[in-house]
Amino acid sequence: MQKNNVKKLRESRMLSKTELARMAGISPLTLDRIEKGKACRLSTKRKILLALGLKTHQKRRVFRQ
Repeated sequence: MQKNNVKKLRESRMLSKTELARMAGISPLTLDRIEKGKACRLSTKRKILLALGLKTHQKRRVFRQ
C-alpha cells in the first residue's frame, strides 16, 4: 500500500468524499480505496489533483511514489 495525502487535502478544503469524487469524476468507493492507500491509475491521480485545484507537477504533495 502506498501512503498519500488525499484525505488530509480533502478535509483541509472541507470537502466530503462524495463531493471530491463528483468533482474528480470518480466513484466515492474508488476515492475511499485511494484514501486508504490502495494503488490507482495515473489518470485517476490526475483527476484527483485537478479536482483539488493542484497542477499535475504538484503530484508529490498528494501521492508519494
